[in-house]
This record gives sequence, structure tokens and C-alpha cells, in this order.
Amino acid sequence: RDRSVSRGLGDVYKRQAVKSLIINKSNMNEMIKTPEFLFESSWEVCNKVGGIYTVLSTKAHTLQQIFNDKVIFIGPDVWANTTAPDFTEDASLFEDWRKHAEAVDHLKVKVGRWNVPGTPPVILVDFKSYFSERDAFFYSMWENFRVDSIHAYGDYDESCIFAYAVGKVIESFYHFYKLENKKVAALFNEWMLAMGALYIQKQIPAIATLFTTHATSIGRSIAGNNKALYAYMDGYNGDQMAKELNMEAKHSVEKQAAHYVDCFTTVSDITARECKQLLDKAPDIVTPNGFEPNFVPEGKEYAKKRKEARRTLINVAEKLLGCSIDPNALLVSTSGRYEYRNKGIDVFIEAMNRVRTSGRLQREVVAFIMVPAWVRAARADLKEAIEQDIKTTSPLQIPFITHWLHNMPEDKVLNYINHAGFTNAASEKLKIIFVPCYLDGKGGIFNKAYYDMLIGMDATVYPSYYEPWGYTPLESIAFGIPTITTNLAGFGMWAKKTVSGDNLSEGVEVINRTDFNYFEVADAIMNSILALSQKDATDIEEIKQRCFDLARKAEWSKFIDYYLTAFDIAIKHAEERNS
Repeated sequence: RDRSVSRGLGDVYKRQAVKSLIINKSNMNEMIKTPEFLFESSWEVCNKVGGIYTVLSTKAHTLQQIFNDKVIFIGPDVWANTTAPDFTEDASLFEDWRKHAEAVDHLKVKVGRWNVPGTPPVILVDFKSYFSERDAFFYSMWENFRVDSIHAYGDYDESCIFAYAVGKVIESFYHFYKLENKKVAALFNEWMLAMGALYIQKQIPAIATLFTTHATSIGRSIAGNNKALYAYMDGYNGDQMAKELNMEAKHSVEKQAAHYVDCFTTVSDITARECKQLLDKAPDIVTPNGFEPNFVPEGKEYAKKRKEARRTLINVAEKLLGCSIDPNALLVSTSGRYEYRNKGIDVFIEAMNRVRTSGRLQREVVAFIMVPAWVRAARADLKEAIEQDIKTTSPLQIPFITHWLHNMPEDKVLNYINHAGFTNAASEKLKIIFVPCYLDGKGGIFNKAYYDMLIGMDATVYPSYYEPWGYTPLESIAFGIPTITTNLAGFGMWAKKTVSGDNLSEGVEVINRTDFNYFEVADAIMNSILALSQKDATDIEEIKQRCFDLARKAEWSKFIDYYLTAFDIAIKHAEERNS
């Protein structure tokens, strides 16, 4: 619990632990097979779009400790002439191959390192030139694997052509460095990369292929279309639902990859059930998502950043609302993608309204909805008040939002806030604020990154209906912030195996959520927030330490073992397939 121990010493211990893990596994089973080269590809390598970025960018540190520059991430070069914000080009890295790839294989690539802990090697590939080969490539996918691309639309073509380019990169690298006598594995993330896995299996069958679905495309679609996913799960047919919901192409490539690769994985038990029912293929292993503690400040730096975050959050609230906020106000937030129902944003607003109208709230609460929306601009009046430190004495126009949106009358969050009757008046004990921008430090109002905001919270709430894993609650406890999630989130299911999940005092409260108990969930959240608001400083410190303790059990140094097992499964299956 002493978080003031030096980071350097911690890293030494972690490297020793990871190496010991591999050695111990080898001692237990001399037949364990670990790749000598590992390729991992995703649309989100050096391209922050969603939660998979967090999976890969945090896992990279532990993989680098194991493979030492023989783990190579491959992502899309979507930056044209601009510089990828977290990519550093290195002309000397794989220089001989890069020149060959460009001159002989006609690949357009950038080679460098990912600016995350571990700084692993990265290849960014410009895939646009391969669109001319789309029809022939899609036909080969149908001919060899029965992938049906006929009904493709939207982002399907772009994603699959990128996957094709990834396959070309791996193929070129493999042959140039003569890796035929090495154990090589290639891990592809989400349906967007599924064709890459199939291409490699066809072209270089010696490479062990792995495919991870972080959420089935058809399961997400069922949930997003307000259908009861869980109550009727056993009655759903994935192919039939794909036709009904116009998801045939994405479902097809995902399903065929799951069946054909050497190891099929998913991130949680709840998604494993989904895969078995909707893809007709149970995962070979569940590989839960971990987290790296080196993202979290310690000791005096932690206290400093928390103080800064709270000062910033309260200052913005005061400028927007035109009234003072208690420095000891309870700050509560939810965050994630703008999936109004799936992420439980609607339940969060309802729960905060019930806290506000309960008649039991004694402490001031400010609730933040940190969900990126279709932002038009940071509102000028609020920005001016912050930059010039103007003390506002009355609320600004629409005192619920920090940025103006396109099509504001249709925004679901604002409409529900208005419908519920929030006023954000000075007399109200609970205020609610919608922060609809990406928290990347450039939003114009807070100008802080997400983690630099999260650290200032007193509690987070993620009442998800559809959440294959759920990084946001894991990030929360890693920063010492107690969190509320549900049993429909993969992280929630994991937490219930580790602690009871019955009470927020444990660091995580896991609320039972079904297809039909919306209001019971809102009541449970209300009761938890009210109880937390009455805790004293000693209780809060104990809860924070329980958060840290639980988060340590979900570090990558613990969870990487599942991936080592997955690599072993894939290599052995590839050897059987090739024999």
C-alpha cells in the first residue's frame, strides 16, 4: 500500500516477475510454446479511437519485457502529411527491410516506435493503394473462407483493405528476414482486422494466427437497436440477426475468422457466451484486459495532480453556473463512447436526478458526463470567463454544457437533462454538467487529458448495459477512485470473482442489471452515492487503498499469462494444421 516506492525499483521487480512467469510456465510444462516473433495489429495502433487503444498501449509495456523488440505493432497510416501524435519515426529501425518493402514489394510504410511505456516497434502502413485490388481480394476471401462481402457498406471496405495491407506487411517482413524456421504468431484485433488473419493463414500457414473480438458486431448491434440481448440470448441466431439488422458483411468476416484462426479469444466471460451463441464458436481462451500502473502518479505527485484536477473542475463549474461550489463537493462522473443506452448514460442521468430529489442529500454534488459528442466549438462565453478569470454571478445560457454542439435540439443527453427537470440553480445540492469533447488536453475549456481529470473525482459510475470488458471502471480504481459498474460488464464480472461487489466501500460496486430493471439500477446508484457522500476522510482513504489493491490484481503482469497460453494454443494448432 505504500505508493511512494520508487517507480524504477517497481519496474525492476515487474520485469523479474514477468520473466519468472515464463520460466515457471516452462518448468511446469516443457512443451509450452512461445513465439520468437509476434505481430499485433489493430485499427487503433497509434490511432486513439476507442477502448482497444488502451488495451494495446498498456499491454505493450509487458510484451516488450517479454519479446524485447520482437513484438511489432502494425497500425494504419491515416495521418497523411501530418505527424501521428504518439508515433516517433525511426529510419534506422528495420531499415534494410523498409527499403526492400518500398522498392520491391511496393509497400508504403513508416517505421518507428509507439510513444507509450515500453516504446515498442511500430509499422504504420498506407493502405489506400490496395483499393484497386478490392474485388479480387474479396473474391479470394469468399473462395477460400466463405466470407460474404456482398452486403458491405460504411467502414467495411476501408477496414478490410487495411487488414489486407497488414497481411502484406507481415508477409514481406517474414520472408525478408527468413523467419521460416522461427516460431511466429500474428494477433489480429476486432472484425476490422479479421481478413488479415485469414490472408496470413492462406499465404503463410506456418504463422500461428490469433483473432480477438472485443465485442461481437452482431451483439453490439442487437443491444444498440434496443432489443433484449440477454433475456433472449439462447434464442438468437447470429446469421439471422445479421440479415435483420443489415450486418451481414461484418458478421460474416468476424464469424469466419473465429472459426478458421489457430486461436480465437475474447476479453470476458460475458462476451464468450455471446460468441458461442452468435458466432457458433466458443473462444479457445478468455484474455481479460489488464492495465499498467505506470499511468498513475504516486505520492506527492498524486496529491498534486488530484488537487489541480479538482480546482479545474470546480472552477469551470463555478464559471458555468454563476455560483460558488464547495471545495469539498463530491465530484462524480461517467465517461466513454456516446452509446446512450449501451453505456448506461441514460441511467446515470436518472440516478443523479434521484439523488437530487431524494431529500436525503446533505453534501454538494457535481456530476460530470464526459462523453464526446458532435462538438461545434468550445463555448466562447465560458472560455472567456475562464481565461480572464471573470467571476460570473448568474448562470450562463444553457448552464448544463461546456461546448456547443451541432444539432443540439436532437441531443439525447441534453434532452434527458431538461426532461428530468435539472436546473443547476445555486440552491440545488446536485448540479450536472455535460462535457462533450475529447479530453485530450486541447478541448478549449478544461485543456487537460482524461486521466488528469479522472484523478480529481470522488466516484465514477458506469451502469453499462452492453460492455464486453469496461476499461473505464478499471482505470477508475487504478487511480484510487471507487466505481460503480454492472454485472453486464466483463470487468464487473471479474470484480465479483475478486471481491463481493456488494458495496462501494470495497472499491467496486457491481449492480445487478437485466434487460428490464432500469429503475432498480438507478435506485441502487442513488443509494450508493448518498452513502458515499456521508463518509468521513478516514473511510475515504480506506476505500482508496482498496481500489489500489484491487487494481493491482488486474495489472498486465498478472493477466499476460492468459496471452502466453493463447500463443501456445495458436502455435500448437498451427503445427497440427500444417502437418
